[in-house]
Amino acid sequence: MPTLDTLASFWSAPMVATNVLVFFNLLGALLLGLLVGYERSYHGRAAGMRTYGLVCMASAALTVIGGYSSGWFGGHTLAATAGDTTRVIQGIVTGIGFLCAGVIMREGFNISGLTTAASLWAASVIGILVGVGFYGAAMALALLSAVSMMWISRLEAWLPSRQAVAITLRFRPGYLPSEPALRQMAEARGYDIASGTIAIELDAEVLRWSFVAVARSRQRMVTISELSHEMTRFEGVTGFQLNYARN
Repeated sequence: MPTLDTLASFWSAPMVATNVLVFFNLLGALLLGLLVGYERSYHGRAAGMRTYGLVCMASAALTVIGGYSSGWFGGHTLAATAGDTTRVIQGIVTGIGFLCAGVIMREGFNISGLTTAASLWAASVIGILVGVGFYGAAMALALLSAVSMMWISRLEAWLPSRQAVAITLRFRPGYLPSEPALRQMAEARGYDIASGTIAIELDAEVLRWSFVAVARSRQRMVTISELSHEMTRFEGVTGFQLNYARN
């Protein structure tokens, strides 16, 4: 039966020092993940700062606690037990990976659920930290994860970036669109058509073009509501679909 001394061992000076060290590892990993994620976010990719930050931070947490297995369970663990716990952790990470894959949805060029998947994975790591007795580190990871999901999106909106818009155009039968003309129209509205994203489909004599347009800057781009108004007047266009890329 646990005693007060056993419970106190989870908050002993060595354990607190270990948790503080783990916190700085988490914070550093989060900052580096945000840096890499900003590059992707700037270029209008689906996975942005929040996704990269959460994944990098959770990965660091899993790695760093492996180096302090002697401190697991308040320091009341044996080598054999640590080995068993490691295998349990591996099983948890693998199982959560399948769960995360289930919340990622793709519709055309648009991908959603990436941040939710990353946050689920981070939540599993928080549970692991609590399970091995690193309560301070678990609280730090939970706090940093919540801050990432609530505030990093605002930071992304404030930083210079290139918003991506997935566009699908349907043309009247017999009309042959021109790629140079489409690119010129996109450039006139502050967008570049991303290379390698144009997909052309012909169904029941209806020609459909799908592509991703990346804004040159948030300040000079035309919003999709304005684009929708203009597209109703484009020659040969009988239907369209516009949506911002999100994660």
